[in-house]
Amino acid sequence: MTTYALPAPPATTPARPRLVTRALLLRLVSMLGSSIGFYLPLSVVPLFARDSGSARAAGLATVALLLATVACELVTPRLVAVVGYRWALGLGLVLLGAPTLVLTVTGEPGAILAVCLVRGAGFAICTVAGGALTATLIPAERRCEGLAFVGTVAGGSSLIALPTGVWAADRWGYTPVFLATAVLTLLALLAVPGLPRRIAGNTAHRGLLSGLRRPALTRPATVFAAVTAAVGVLVTFLPLATSAQPAWVAAAALLAQPAAATAASWLTGRVADRRGPARFLTPGLILAAAGMALLALIGTPAAVIGGALVFGTGFGILQNTTLSLMYSRERTGGESTVSAIWNTAYDLGMAAGALAAGLIVASAGYPLTFLLTAAAILPALALSTRER
Repeated sequence: MTTYALPAPPATTPARPRLVTRALLLRLVSMLGSSIGFYLPLSVVPLFARDSGSARAAGLATVALLLATVACELVTPRLVAVVGYRWALGLGLVLLGAPTLVLTVTGEPGAILAVCLVRGAGFAICTVAGGALTATLIPAERRCEGLAFVGTVAGGSSLIALPTGVWAADRWGYTPVFLATAVLTLLALLAVPGLPRRIAGNTAHRGLLSGLRRPALTRPATVFAAVTAAVGVLVTFLPLATSAQPAWVAAAALLAQPAAATAASWLTGRVADRRGPARFLTPGLILAAAGMALLALIGTPAAVIGGALVFGTGFGILQNTTLSLMYSRERTGGESTVSAIWNTAYDLGMAAGALAAGLIVASAGYPLTFLLTAAAILPALALSTRER
């Protein structure tokens, strides 16, 4: 009797875990609220302060906002550990949105600066607590892709909100902008009750100082800070450097940089989960440095816009991969610490870059300042090589 072996069943590929869930969609709602709440009045408040008769308040408004943001980012992990994600996000949205109502009734310099300080605290809480919660809602196997998806939503909303605020203030005045900021930000509170209070198993809280002592976290954060410092130089001095060129050159470059960053972050996220995020650090740094060097050709519009595109591509790659790498190295319960370290590196890097460039640009000139900024990125290659 002849017997025949049955063919082996075809190998099946394990189904990838679902990326977009109800909880993540609700998180996107709260993210849109905080993004609009931050960016819609960001450039409007200094204009409002100037037109209210205080040039000094106009200059200090953004500084106060960023200082409060950095200071509160450092303590938000402890807040999340005590009250959980829902209460932290709710508090952050209220502090970010409600204070703008004060500006509808007064333009006193002290009131403007106080509003900026409170809003900075609210944005810090939304950013750190929200970022940590987002990381827990994304499957580890698809972390890079998930962070890229979320980053695209946040980046798109900021690209729309920032110029819309200035346009609306010019067309209808300041009060409608401040009212819209408060309403749209506070409406996002409706999504907060549907978010997890705490993540199952998320009982271990690692302190921020403990996280700062871990090279596995600080190395990627330092790599990212190297390019955020360059962002501070670009957004602060590029419009001044190209003042002899048509106005559309600076506008196009400032649009090209975040657009390229968003696209690069998305594309990197699509492949980094399978190939590992660490291998993308070095290409990201090289692209960022090359883009900054191209900006030194301030007399050539194509070089300026092209440099912004190349730099934005490198920045987007590092934005995704550094954060993904840090989350992958932290145990459950440490998401808030990772979010705080990464966001602090972002904000301090931008501030340090703008400050350092401001000290040398008068004597060095804009082209050399951009070249020095590009050179300052290169030492981070030693860290990126070690990460690989």
